[in-house]
Amino acid sequence: MESQFGIANVWIQGDFVTRAVAILLLAMSLASWIVILIKALDIIKLKKHARAAQDFWHSEDFAAALTKLGNDPANPFRHLALEGREATAHHRNTKAHLHDSLDVSDWVTRCLRNCIDEFTARIQSGLAILASVGSTAPFIGLFGTVWGIYHALLAIGTSGQSTIDKVAGPIGEALIMTALGLAVAIPAVLGYNALVRGNKSILNGLNSFAHDLHAYFVTGARVNAGEPGKVLPMKKGS
Repeated sequence: MESQFGIANVWIQGDFVTRAVAILLLAMSLASWIVILIKALDIIKLKKHARAAQDFWHSEDFAAALTKLGNDPANPFRHLALEGREATAHHRNTKAHLHDSLDVSDWVTRCLRNCIDEFTARIQSGLAILASVGSTAPFIGLFGTVWGIYHALLAIGTSGQSTIDKVAGPIGEALIMTALGLAVAIPAVLGYNALVRGNKSILNGLNSFAHDLHAYFVTGARVNAGEPGKVLPMKKGS
């Protein structure tokens, strides 16, 4: 005999509002899990690029160093190195633009900063979905609960039966909507926090790499951590 309680019964007994809430929560759950999986795979890939970037400076020349970063066009470390090289060459070989009034240090800093900002915007895309799901899903589930309890009380009032066996089923089914809302929100919040930490780690590595690139293109040598005077004037990624 099929149980009269549970999620299936909520769907069968619910009206269009209850079903719309359930479908919305399901869509939000799917969207959040898709974002979590895609972004998690991206972070794993970016961490491999970051480890490869640690060997960048153990090369005889810049061309050999680039080969250690691979040929992946989505590698931000390779893109940053190419951007810095092009910015340096452009500034030194052209004298017909307004930006030539800047010294090479400021010009390279500006180009590297723009490159990092573009990458930051790219890796943070999709996190707004997780933040929205995590903050709204519990309230959507609560709305479904309130709606279900309202209709359960109407049915009880119409039948004139208010015994515990008549109340427990409808009220319990309505509370399932709250549980569904929490089940959608909790993974979104945890995924958001984990991805933010992963992104911060990647951005810190990218800023350090840009630090060294700036020193290399401006002075011809990698920045020395023991010389605080040689510091790239770039803000830290968050």
